[in-house]
Amino acid sequence: MRAIIVGMGRSGKCALYALGDLGYKLAVQDSKTADKADPEIREYCKKHNVEEFYGTIPEDFSRFDQMIISPGADPEQDFVVMARSQGCEVIGELELAYRLSKGTFIGITGTNGKTTTTSLTGEMFKASGRKSTVAGNIGIPVVQFAAQSTPEDWMVTEVSSFQLQTVSTFRPKVAAILNLTPDHLNRHHTMENYGLTKAQIWKNQTEDDYLILNADDPVLLDLCLAKTGMERKAKLALFSRKRDVELGAFLKGDLLLIRDEEGTEHPLVDRNELEILGDHNVENALAASAIAFFSGIDTQVISRVLREFPGVEHRLEFVEEIDGVKYYNDSKGTNVDATLIALNALRENIILIAGGDAKMQDFGSLAAGLPGRVKKVLLFGRDRGMIREAMDREGFAEYVELNDLEECVRYAKDMAVPGDKVLLSPACASWDMYKDFEARGRHFKECVGRL
Repeated sequence: MRAIIVGMGRSGKCALYALGDLGYKLAVQDSKTADKADPEIREYCKKHNVEEFYGTIPEDFSRFDQMIISPGADPEQDFVVMARSQGCEVIGELELAYRLSKGTFIGITGTNGKTTTTSLTGEMFKASGRKSTVAGNIGIPVVQFAAQSTPEDWMVTEVSSFQLQTVSTFRPKVAAILNLTPDHLNRHHTMENYGLTKAQIWKNQTEDDYLILNADDPVLLDLCLAKTGMERKAKLALFSRKRDVELGAFLKGDLLLIRDEEGTEHPLVDRNELEILGDHNVENALAASAIAFFSGIDTQVISRVLREFPGVEHRLEFVEEIDGVKYYNDSKGTNVDATLIALNALRENIILIAGGDAKMQDFGSLAAGLPGRVKKVLLFGRDRGMIREAMDREGFAEYVELNDLEECVRYAKDMAVPGDKVLLSPACASWDMYKDFEARGRHFKECVGRL
């Protein structure tokens, strides 16, 4: 098999090693020039006779059977389209991992809450004694584990819309779509395209599989079910914070419950027993519970993990309390809806740090959600002017523009009084100033640590 791997980040690197071990004849391509390429990859390519294309592309793609592209590579860019036209199959790292794996997949996607839900689900699998791996968009490419997996393995996989653009045979035993709000429209262009892309997660499911959706999200139900035109074969289970559901997980009063296919209700925990904050995390807990339950995990295990799960880094993560002021790291808040969720969880007396790469978002709803919750907005990053303009239109004048994150943290420290909450929830991607949201979150915690 002859393959070219496009994009030599984490997923591309893992794909290179996995396919190299299987004896593929390989080439790699990256937009970086050779002098900026990963030295480890360059050494591997030299040792294993892998062709390298840095800052350029091959003239002829017909000599490759497959192109494996990273999630960050747009499958509609010209040279990828050209490769297809020359008979080269284009797939992504997730599809490659699925083809190489002997295990069973769980697929979890949505605009917000993916990482928390995936991590929580993974803890439930671990506590149940299942042989399982948590991977995917959560930070560890699933292809890293795929070739060595066995039929006993469960691959608990966080799946992004970028990954779903390049699947063809991917079939999760249980698929979940958590929510759908505007994001990545610079790539998907319209909400209809975005919804159709998310729906790819269930297109290959059969009557033996489960599809779990958020019953409280009408946009999700409309775009992923009504308007896709795809036949759904999987059993449909729902989760809801607001109403009972016929099959799935829901909140009754303050009690989280599962209702099975016989109509029997299985109580799990009181919402006040959860360690993770906010209504959105009640939804994440319901989703994870449904995923685990319909994967065959006992409700006693699910309940125990719900009580013990502390949350994950960079998702409304409590950092420190200094002089009566609490600092929270929500660097994963990379879109407007995620930041509104964080504001709703912390409720009031918030000093918000926001800004970065806007991804063509409309910040009107964020600006409208500030009064009564946010005392001051500290803006930084390349596209902070877009947030400022939205606040001006809404008449919210309590903001200041600063140079960088460290200056924002110092400013917040100087103005905060006991009872305030300083929240980094940028409503933007990090790529204007940082490698990724993790690097931004770590820098925030370092800045707080120096106060």
